[in-house]
Amino acid sequence: MSRTPKHFETAVIHEGYDAKDMLGSLTTPLFQTSTFTFGSAEQGERRFGGEEEGYIYSRLGNPTVTALEERIAALENGERGLAFGSGMAAVSAVLVALTKANDHIVCSSGLYGCTFGLLTMMKEKYNIDHDFSTMESKEALRSMIKPETACIYVETPINPTMKVIDLQMVARVAKEFNIPVVVDNTFSSPYLQRPLELGCDVVVHSATKYIGGHGDVIAGLVVGKKEFLDDVAMTTQKDIGGIISPFDAWLLLRGLKTLPIRLDRHCDNAEKIVEKLREHPKVSTVYYPGDEKNPDHPIMMKQMKQGGGVISFEIGGTKEDAQRMLNHLSFLKIAVSLGDAETLIQHPATMTHSVVPEPSRLKMGITDQLIRLSVGLEQWEDIWFDLNEALNSL
Repeated sequence: MSRTPKHFETAVIHEGYDAKDMLGSLTTPLFQTSTFTFGSAEQGERRFGGEEEGYIYSRLGNPTVTALEERIAALENGERGLAFGSGMAAVSAVLVALTKANDHIVCSSGLYGCTFGLLTMMKEKYNIDHDFSTMESKEALRSMIKPETACIYVETPINPTMKVIDLQMVARVAKEFNIPVVVDNTFSSPYLQRPLELGCDVVVHSATKYIGGHGDVIAGLVVGKKEFLDDVAMTTQKDIGGIISPFDAWLLLRGLKTLPIRLDRHCDNAEKIVEKLREHPKVSTVYYPGDEKNPDHPIMMKQMKQGGGVISFEIGGTKEDAQRMLNHLSFLKIAVSLGDAETLIQHPATMTHSVVPEPSRLKMGITDQLIRLSVGLEQWEDIWFDLNEALNSL
């Protein structure tokens, strides 16, 4: 399908699929099949030999999955997309593809707990080392790069401290050393932030979150240059096998259609909740990129459309106080995902980042008093009423 210039809100519905190719079906069909037949033995030979395009086996490609991959590539303004069975399958495939034994990775100062666990395993098994950088300046980043540095891996906003990294600055430094920049864009989605347009090389998503948007699918996505992702598809994706099912791809295609509308509401609700949290006497600090009082707000304004739907805040007290506050909630759900229609709240130190040793966790800014809130699509006054009641119980 040829691409024509479209607004994001149009591309998110139409890119990667032409109804004329599928008997006029308005919705992308679900190709729930493991394998595909060949018209002849010779055709099978040609397809396996790469001489003829066509589907062979759903681990290697599937029409429903292809539609998703083409759509996310268009939305991120990349050359190719790849879909995986989880966000961590996507992260693992990219980092394994970019590194070899004894290499080194420079990471942002905070990471999702399972990404931290993956990097720890890569260090223990393959001596692939990593260092954390605040990335607050070119000098700070340059000082962390070594001759064996294979890539720079960035979360922005960082989970769960919501710190924002200047991606254009990181990309400029990376190009000085001819090393790629990988960005976890889960918290923003391509609707709010497009790292490839800022000079970065690879984007990864936990598509479970905003892209799916309904809490009913686990998936990951990668977007980047065709040459690199062709290599990933034929190596770490094909041979390790962290592929997405056709049904999960179909669910993501459905969820994507409402991404702009949902994120507008997530962001608007979050901005209202931030105002209330900042005024509450039991809340000591609020972390939200869209808050004008946040020191990273100028960077956010430069590279994001809005501040997103996730807020972190610290309460005065202990870990037990934080847990007591969560237990006092009425309809807000204690859960560790984000981007769902429902508002979700969790305690990172004992949940998403419990795998991180305490010294490293504290260095990342994840204290026992920190709470992460994924603001949902409910009426914001109802969200605040429940939060306010729980905070007042302390």
